[in-house]
Amino acid sequence: MTSNLPLAYLCLAAILFVIGGVGLLIRRNPLVMIMCVELMLNAVNLTFVTFGEMLNDISGQVIVFFVMVVAAAEVVVGLALVVAMSRRRPGANADDLRLLRG
Repeated sequence: MTSNLPLAYLCLAAILFVIGGVGLLIRRNPLVMIMCVELMLNAVNLTFVTFGEMLNDISGQVIVFFVMVVAAAEVVVGLALVVAMSRRRPGANADDLRLLRG
């Protein structure tokens, strides 16, 4: 007999991914956009771990480790861009990225 718990995790991951995608498309604040991308990455991580558990394989958790490393690098670069943009013009939104041209 199989459990419905993996299906619940997959549904949760889908809901988190949709919330992150909608937030990324609607909001113009760069910091909120970075948080939405992180939410989407965590939804994908949950999916990898769920499928790894369903298949009794550790490769899902290994992939999650590498995704987290890439996400950490993405946050560092994204926050550096947000700080550079905020120093030039306080209250700037994502449409003002052309200010960073120099």
